[in-house]
Amino acid sequence: MVNMFIAITDRRWFELLSQMQPDEVNFWQPSGGRNFRAVSIGELFLFKLHAPDDFIVGGGVFSHASNVPLSLAWEAFDVKNGVPSLAAMRQRIAHYRRDEDVLDPRVDPTVGCRILTRPFFWPREKWLPVPQSFARNIVTGKRYGSGDAEGRYLWDAVMDRTDIARSDAAQPRSRFGTPQIVRPRLGQGAFRLAVTDAYERRCAVSGEKTLPILDAAHIRSYGEGGDHDAANGLLLRTDIHRLFDLGYVTVSNDHRFEVSHRLKADFDNGRHYYDLHGQRLRSPLPGYAKPAADALCWHRENRYLG
Repeated sequence: MVNMFIAITDRRWFELLSQMQPDEVNFWQPSGGRNFRAVSIGELFLFKLHAPDDFIVGGGVFSHASNVPLSLAWEAFDVKNGVPSLAAMRQRIAHYRRDEDVLDPRVDPTVGCRILTRPFFWPREKWLPVPQSFARNIVTGKRYGSGDAEGRYLWDAVMDRTDIARSDAAQPRSRFGTPQIVRPRLGQGAFRLAVTDAYERRCAVSGEKTLPILDAAHIRSYGEGGDHDAANGLLLRTDIHRLFDLGYVTVSNDHRFEVSHRLKADFDNGRHYYDLHGQRLRSPLPGYAKPAADALCWHRENRYLG
């Protein structure tokens, strides 16, 4: 059985993103106090407009959920948050929370992020009426399962309106087949949050946990064939990330930090980094992929200065 979640959204969020047609979106909540567990990775997350527009108007493949500071949500997704600016996002959070303190740029409130990949936005003629059991007093949303009549109707109706499942060549499906989980294809923002959470918001090398100076680094660079995949990522302190991209540091087969002799030769410095030489990397949390061996090999062979 596959689950689907219908969430309620603001029409301005929907209209802005439907014009953009982005590769990923952040369906954010103004408060980030709870962990979202209504659906699993690869299940469908659908959105409907506020009443009286009781229609499902689009959705996407759920890929990740996290509660992060507003600054990180904006840095990771920018206008893919469905707002034209950071100031506008602050205003909406303040409105929904009824808290004008959020308007102060020195305040960095926590927001709930539900990251959707492969989003779809239907034109008016494809809008889908919500199931009868979706009551008017529902505030956040409701889960449906393909194992019951309403859930199966919902799955088939969504498949009639989009090719999101059939477009996955690795897992062919038909409208009348058994509903199955869809493989997410992460974008840059989803990659950043997934890697950040995988390493418990700590640098994999130094253990630094000051979030503003931590980067989700691609092991094999995206521009040279690397994917936005957690297995192709490491959470690194900004300076270590820079040295990693330049090839002055790398990671060994047994997941140990290595520093090139070129760092001292080129800059007559680097004691702090040599002190970390041989340090075993932190492992990602259970459930997250470990750094891919082929990506690490690529970095050593194509980036590392030796």
